Amino acid sequence: MVMNQKITTKTIKELTPEDKRLNDTVIRGFHARISKSGDVKYYLYYRIQGRQANYFLGPASVLTPTQARDLATAKLAEVVKGVDIQRLKYEEKAIQDQARVLKLGRFLSERYQPYLITRNPKTANKILKDIRSSFRDFLERELTLITAWDIELWRNKKAQQGRAPATINYAVNSLKGALSRAVEWQLIESHDLMKVKSLKFDNTRIRYLSIEEELRLLSAIKLRNAEIVRKRESANLHRSIRRKDLFPSFVAQEFVDYVEPLVITAMNTGLRRGELLQLTWSDINLEQRCLSVSSKNSKSKKTRVVPLNDSVYSTLMKWRSQNLSKIYVFPSQVDTPLSDVKKPWLRLLDKAQISDFRFHDLRHHFASKLVMAGVDLNTVRELLGHSDLKMTLRYAHLAPEHKHAAVNLIG
Repeated sequence: MVMNQKITTKTIKELTPEDKRLNDTVIRGFHARISKSGDVKYYLYYRIQGRQANYFLGPASVLTPTQARDLATAKLAEVVKGVDIQRLKYEEKAIQDQARVLKLGRFLSERYQPYLITRNPKTANKILKDIRSSFRDFLERELTLITAWDIELWRNKKAQQGRAPATINYAVNSLKGALSRAVEWQLIESHDLMKVKSLKFDNTRIRYLSIEEELRLLSAIKLRNAEIVRKRESANLHRSIRRKDLFPSFVAQEFVDYVEPLVITAMNTGLRRGELLQLTWSDINLEQRCLSVSSKNSKSKKTRVVPLNDSVYSTLMKWRSQNLSKIYVFPSQVDTPLSDVKKPWLRLLDKAQISDFRFHDLRHHFASKLVMAGVDLNTVRELLGHSDLKMTLRYAHLAPEHKHAAVNLIG
């Protein structure tokens, strides 16, 4: 039997399984149903585009009659605006179901990568590559199953392997950003990584080359070049015996590849790695002996001009005559910016027997040499492209031999 009365606490309590349904007399379509076991649930009939649907509002064990009525009123307001609330619920549920099985690797490829490319195509590949390489073991894991505890274990492992805190923080923050977008796009309700706080570390670390280390590095570059030339000539000798086409010879060339020009430029300009790799020949004015770091490639988003000293000027002059790229100073084999110089750099350090020295430390080396030569900090700040002098104050130090020399002045 169907009853027609205003839905109230009293009328809900009076419902029996024989009644089956109670239609509210105030809001059309709002009704309660009772099962054979006595469970009461609230529903809302509505019509849209000539079709009738029955929308489940919730159980009486959770919603009071007043709460159910308010919810029915709100849903009817959506229907009036043309929203098919039943279909919308199904679509939202489908998205939630998808999220339960949406794995990190697939999310990065299908959702996050297109988003990053539209935001900043230059950094998109780096961010994605870092997430994929850093969290390789997580790529087949569902987004909802990546927990703060997982990341804590991952951080501890990387720290024990000697990974720098700044590198660990960058990777974790990149993953956090990806999962936050998944929440924003309603692919998952929330993520656990906001509980993971960044590792604290001393970012005032300054590592520069001693005179002996600098000489060993430059010597290692020359030895590397000579070894590559020797191997190429040896290979060509064997190919000529077999009457095969020869590889291009390096004998008459100043450089065997980009490594020496890149390192010399980094040591003598203080450019960041990203600024170096994005450098184009149009950024370099060999006549006026200077280069410009464009605002789009600068971390400070400001253009700056860096003079070229004799060493880097001579190197770039020779490299320009040898480099076939009309665009990039340090191009890849397909004439795009180089993306990674890690392998040849680590081999150079090993050959030069230099430890604890990153490619970025060439920037510290440049700044430290300027300060030790008596250049004022504000000039150093301008050359490095620091927006704040506080960053440059890290270089306000002297090497031990300079301290001894200073003390000896009064002795």
